[in-house]
Amino acid sequence: MRNAIAVVAIAGATAVVLAGCTTSGTPTPTTAKGGTVTVATVNDFTSFNYNTPDANLDTNGFVSYMTTGGFFTVDPKFKVIYDDSFGKLEKTSDSPLTVKYTLKKGLKWSDGKPITADDMVLAWATNTGFYDNGTVDDAGKVTTGANYFSTAGSTVALNGPSFPVISSDNLSMTMKYSSPYVDYAIFSPIGQPAHVVAEKAGLKSAAELTALLKKLPKGDPAKPTPADPTLAKAAAFVNTGYDVTAMPTDKSLLVSSGPMVVSDFVPTQSLTLVKNKFYTGAHESKVDKIVLRNIPDANAQISALSNGEVDVINPQASADTLKALKATSAKVLVGAQASYDHLDLTFNSPVFTDLKVRQAFLKTIPRQQILDAIVTPVDPKAKILDSQQFLPAVTAYAASVKGNGSSDYAKVDIDGAKALLAGATPTIKLMYNTKNPNRIDEFQAIQASATKAGFKIVDAGSPDWSKKLGDGTYDAVLFGWINPGYGYAGVPQIWSTSGGGNYNGYKGTDKLALSTQSLLDPSKITTILQKMDKQAYTDAYGLPLFQAPGITGVTSRVSGVDTYFAGQTGPFWNFWEWTVKGK
Repeated sequence: MRNAIAVVAIAGATAVVLAGCTTSGTPTPTTAKGGTVTVATVNDFTSFNYNTPDANLDTNGFVSYMTTGGFFTVDPKFKVIYDDSFGKLEKTSDSPLTVKYTLKKGLKWSDGKPITADDMVLAWATNTGFYDNGTVDDAGKVTTGANYFSTAGSTVALNGPSFPVISSDNLSMTMKYSSPYVDYAIFSPIGQPAHVVAEKAGLKSAAELTALLKKLPKGDPAKPTPADPTLAKAAAFVNTGYDVTAMPTDKSLLVSSGPMVVSDFVPTQSLTLVKNKFYTGAHESKVDKIVLRNIPDANAQISALSNGEVDVINPQASADTLKALKATSAKVLVGAQASYDHLDLTFNSPVFTDLKVRQAFLKTIPRQQILDAIVTPVDPKAKILDSQQFLPAVTAYAASVKGNGSSDYAKVDIDGAKALLAGATPTIKLMYNTKNPNRIDEFQAIQASATKAGFKIVDAGSPDWSKKLGDGTYDAVLFGWINPGYGYAGVPQIWSTSGGGNYNGYKGTDKLALSTQSLLDPSKITTILQKMDKQAYTDAYGLPLFQAPGITGVTSRVSGVDTYFAGQTGPFWNFWEWTVKGK
């Protein structure tokens, strides 16, 4: 369906100011427990590590959300709710910015091993790029030195000056930041279990892995050194060892710190989660089992809901889908997703090295036609999205659109495109998800329009589109970003050269994107985002198409799915509150 804007933590780290936060108390005892809830998903599950560029997909994120403990969750209004039953964070200094993360005593992984500061150190190492000393070429290949962990986001803001301080009871980690960091309050340093990663790297314990990390120096690209073999082995496992095409025979891949743990996986069909018997936090699931059924087609999802095969669906939105869903007895929740579809051009592709060719191609994109076919039937008030940085509900959107240059592409201009091409007939390989009906419609509309200007549009669609992002086999791509709805970590993830989501080799906003991470004044960040918005249009980066509408359907058998959630976790945002009738 779409990629997630995410860096770390269970739902992707972005930012929120502490003034907008609330704190959870002791969980309220309930008596309605047990049973199974089955949820239809659009995409296949591919990895137990959601935080790599290749695995940064919505279904992987749903599973990660349910199987990873953390310091906070987010409600439908995008307020951060801190989870004291897992741990607490405390800012101990402003200069330098210093934050202490403390785990609640007695937490355990699903294999019974204790969750300790060793696990937080591994998450810190994974997400900060602290040990990297490699330099990369335009294709992203390391040419000198060594880089270790591959993350979907940018590591720049998290990369502090020194190894963290670990408490004597091994439950706290205190880390310094090299500069102020806008998202410090929502960095949740828990990911893979350190004891499992240590074993895969040939070490005897999580403590040995921490000792190795403490011993190794901070990486310096100006002074590249060969890779440390043990850290390289650990990083290789974190980067790709969690990717799966079948139910793992190695049960260590399933080890969970969250309320649920995966018990079964049938590729392209289903994934089953059961309660983690060692979980003791505030988000203990009231149901015994949650099953994810892979059903890409929206009509098939509605049929499955009507037949009682699934209890919750979150299908691709369309007028037909909404009409069919309202014809059932299901409860229907509708809203605008914190998500947008977009067309990106690959800057290191030979055909798009010429600005005029990029501009010409963008002049052919029939955005209104695409909107009318996909979105308007669901939301008659919907309009073309004209910003790469803001959604329409944000106050800054209108001002940014007024001056960003989007008016150059307000309407299809075939004659203008022909004039820019001056007789040339460029071939464009356009990639998209062939399993997504909306993307198929988008591709066909673009192909028909661009051909009129002289472009030759090659169908580079693929069911494995997400794995191919950034691989150099296409010139342009259609897909969607879904934002957590809070914070700013997605800015360098997509818009800096070091970001794990910069799949198209764009460099025009690199410094601006990175500068947002060390500012604490939202108004200053907004000004920078507006500059970035304009620069992207100046460089003919690509085009935003539309903000995606969202639909959730739920049967009367399930209680707790009552509010439409626009962010990355979709209907799973409060899975621990779900209950079922007729267990």
